[in-house]
Amino acid sequence: MTSNKESGEILDTSSSPRNIYKDPDDGRQRFLLELEFVQCLANPTYIHYLAQNRYFEDEAFIGYLKYLQYWQRPEYIKFIMYPHCLFFLGLLQNVNFRNAMAHPGNKELAHRQQFYFWKNYRNNRLKHILPRPLPEAAAAPPASVPPAPPMPPATIAVTATPATVATPASAPVIPPMQFAIPAGSTLAKNDMRSSSIDRRKRKKEV
Repeated sequence: MTSNKESGEILDTSSSPRNIYKDPDDGRQRFLLELEFVQCLANPTYIHYLAQNRYFEDEAFIGYLKYLQYWQRPEYIKFIMYPHCLFFLGLLQNVNFRNAMAHPGNKELAHRQQFYFWKNYRNNRLKHILPRPLPEAAAAPPASVPPAPPMPPATIAVTATPATVATPASAPVIPPMQFAIPAGSTLAKNDMRSSSIDRRKRKKEV
């Protein structure tokens, strides 16, 4: 209800339609701009830039950061390519973190911790995803292979074996005159003397 002081008439404006702003492109441009800004928060250097330029001292900007938390909802989070931005967006709701990011040392610390997370993220995630065998199953032997029976103590039996005497039939046969006796050797002279002694014995016996 409004009144006109000059004419004294009262105008009823309660039933008049309000002008509601509507995006010309159905909010597509606004969606892209807010998505780009939210993902910029994944960079600690950019947060340090905002703190250095005193953006965090503006109450309207703080309210805008609270408004951007709708990106954590399932229907919007699927468009996020850098999930660290949502982590830093949650930290920016704390006034102590906003003040600390104005210091260059804290900016370097956040950037270093972020690098270590990227470096070890896959290995740490696989530790929780890959199934681990139960300790009982790992200690027990497999069911398909039966346990080996215990081996009896080894006994050494000593038996007397008769000595084997080589018989002439089993002895190797050496062909005669395998080695030639050189002329003038002592072995040849001894043989000739032994043969002459045998002849004398035979004559005496006759």
